[in-house]
Amino acid sequence: MKNIAILLGILIMSIAAQSQQSPSTSLGNLKKMKKTDTGLLIETSFGKAQIIVYNTDIIRIRIVKNDFEPDFSYAVIANPEKTNFKIIETEEVITLTTDSVKLVISTNPVRFKFLTGDNRVINEDDTFGTNWVGEEVTTYKKLQDGEKFTGLGEKTGNLNRRGEAHTNWNTDNPAYQVDDDDLYSTFPFYIGIHHNLSYGIFMDNTYKSIFNFGASNDRFSSFGADGGEMNYYFIYGNIRQIINQYTLLTGRINIPPIWSLGFQQCRWSYFPDTEVLSIARTFREKKIPLDVIYLDIHYMDAYKIFTWNPERFSKPTEMLGKLKNMNVHTTVIVDPGIKVEKGYKAWEEGVKQNYFIKYPDGKDYTAQVWPGWCNFPDFTKPVVRKWWGDNFAPMVKDGVEGFWTDMNEIASWGGGYTPSLVQLDWDGHITSYRKAKNVYGMQMSRSTYEGTRNLMNGKRPLTLTRASYAGAQRYTAIWTGDNVATDAHMMLGCRLVNSLGISGMAFAGVDVGGFMGETSAKLFGRWITVGAFTPFFRVHKASNENSSEPWTYGESVENISRNYISLRYRLMPYLYSAFAEAHKTGMPVNRTLVIDNTSDEKCWDIPYQQQFMFGPSMMVAPVESTKEITKVYLPKGRWFDFFNGKQYAGEQEIMIECPLDKLPVFAKGGSIIPMQTIIQSTSEKPSDTLFIHVYYGTESSVYNYYEDDGTTYSYENGTFLKSKMSFQPSEKKIVIEPLSSGSYISKFKTIDVILHGFENVADKLKVNGKSATQKSTSIDLYNSIKPSDPLWFDSRKMEQKVLVIDNLNAGGKTEISW
Repeated sequence: MKNIAILLGILIMSIAAQSQQSPSTSLGNLKKMKKTDTGLLIETSFGKAQIIVYNTDIIRIRIVKNDFEPDFSYAVIANPEKTNFKIIETEEVITLTTDSVKLVISTNPVRFKFLTGDNRVINEDDTFGTNWVGEEVTTYKKLQDGEKFTGLGEKTGNLNRRGEAHTNWNTDNPAYQVDDDDLYSTFPFYIGIHHNLSYGIFMDNTYKSIFNFGASNDRFSSFGADGGEMNYYFIYGNIRQIINQYTLLTGRINIPPIWSLGFQQCRWSYFPDTEVLSIARTFREKKIPLDVIYLDIHYMDAYKIFTWNPERFSKPTEMLGKLKNMNVHTTVIVDPGIKVEKGYKAWEEGVKQNYFIKYPDGKDYTAQVWPGWCNFPDFTKPVVRKWWGDNFAPMVKDGVEGFWTDMNEIASWGGGYTPSLVQLDWDGHITSYRKAKNVYGMQMSRSTYEGTRNLMNGKRPLTLTRASYAGAQRYTAIWTGDNVATDAHMMLGCRLVNSLGISGMAFAGVDVGGFMGETSAKLFGRWITVGAFTPFFRVHKASNENSSEPWTYGESVENISRNYISLRYRLMPYLYSAFAEAHKTGMPVNRTLVIDNTSDEKCWDIPYQQQFMFGPSMMVAPVESTKEITKVYLPKGRWFDFFNGKQYAGEQEIMIECPLDKLPVFAKGGSIIPMQTIIQSTSEKPSDTLFIHVYYGTESSVYNYYEDDGTTYSYENGTFLKSKMSFQPSEKKIVIEPLSSGSYISKFKTIDVILHGFENVADKLKVNGKSATQKSTSIDLYNSIKPSDPLWFDSRKMEQKVLVIDNLNAGGKTEISW
């Protein structure tokens, strides 16, 4: 008996040891289930789950080992809607059904499967389900045949992320390589596509996270984080619907000030004030439109935030006033590091009021940045956010209107290795830097936006950020950080902006020309043509590189720059309407082709993955500066070469010439593009004629034109106009609603309708039932000045034949038929 007892003891200890050494544990078998008004609460043999129905298309899943944390998010602003759903229980499964999607939950063990109403699998857990290794929590999903993945915001790699894995950990990565993973921002949201089905998953967990889309395995995709809850939102629909619902959850952009959509010039750094003014004057003298000039870190006194350098910028109010008289708005850089210095007001207030992030023993965390040793505001503390915003009052009074938040990963000397044990307030729920790092930049942007909006007497500020997290679109634009002057970076920038657009950040751009490295004239010339079709359009160059203003690359490139920047200003009514659409629906300004051509395999191909729609009507095919002929893919429909009017059938690859001055740009058949006369800044009024370009096609379309005052928040109270413009080929007519509403009257008094591809019906055209007086003419959408202008150099005409019906009353309804 004694030997048996000893053997039994050894066996028990062995089993216990094996149990303790088990490297992972997954959500167990169902023990209890409780129905709630919004879904279900589930308790298992290991862990708990909560299912919340947000609406018919969105179901939220929360999973924990022990108890749920307080339900708090910096990203999600939506609440569950009152939604009809049904729950059916059997011993083996629980089925929750909305009008759109079906969630089937197996009970032994608890796993989740999302189905369509006719029982097609959209997304389902792998055998491992949700699994823990220590604090690390990961959800594993079965890879579906042919499944594609896209999204994650600011991530390098391909449009289709199948076979890739990505880590989210906001990192200061200067001169990053085109395949580096850790960049400046975190957007833990992706879209999966298979078998003509698509879905979105947003994992709202701010710890360092990893998304694996079948990298190094052929079994599963997964998403997980180093700590915290498994907390994700499943969204069902087509890609447009998924973007709409994701931005319903996380918010949509405010319409930015119209001047922030103009051309912007930046350098690290322009100083002193005389150089800043000289740069602005040169733009005006050379007739290159400009709206914004930037002041980088050298405008400050010893790099201290909220100060002006007393020698370089001794009279900031006077300088800003002179810039404003030239219709140039000023944006200043804003870093979070506050210099440790007695007598420095911002630092002394921060110390006295307990506003800085801290070690667990209560001592303020200190690291070195530009000013030297610095403390860092705790932007997760409401009182700090207000204090920070209020500190911009003197600058706003001076005339600053833009605020560029940088170094907010947090970046510091020594690699930015902020200790994990540093603590932040987290709106009253003290947490570690491990959880807070990825939202620090977002909350800095929030503090800056909320403060300056409150200070600017109803005017809209520009806020720009480098580091961010999902939901930041409510507060800020974003640029992709310290890129490099190469063709590869130019092409990567297109993919990054497209991916950020999918992820809610409609107002995104890159440092045109490349921030680091010498930029050749050809590269700058090509990049400026591409940049003209990005939501945020700024040239920026590092301090130790040659100057990068358009005229520094020779007269030919200066002329290309003038023409493409001027074209952007011609397109301002179209671009501004695209931002209004982003505000209303979340649809990005730059749109990867797969949004509307999801099942077209060519749109996923690597050679064409940089191509994008610029708004609803224009397609841009970026091309390297080394090429003068390139292959372009045209999706379904009819396409017009934007510069010469040549027509092409869709669903084909074409070879097209692309000399430096002619980027491949196409207008979609059946589409509408409103344009205006060239202006030198958005503060300058165009002529009172709106030019409405209509491109013939076989598909009908509706274009929503939008207009407001461009600078205030009156649009939030209904002071704006919308005009529906439709092309209806089956009924052989174009209908344009009046450019007026009860609350807002357009700045345009007349409209000219420019018809592309209508030659075959020219003799049948009628306006409001009467024979139309139209003229056949040639237009040039490329050149911004005439050969007689002294600035003309080595340019060529890009003319196309069109029909024009002019001088129509913008205040009345117009119907053109044939």
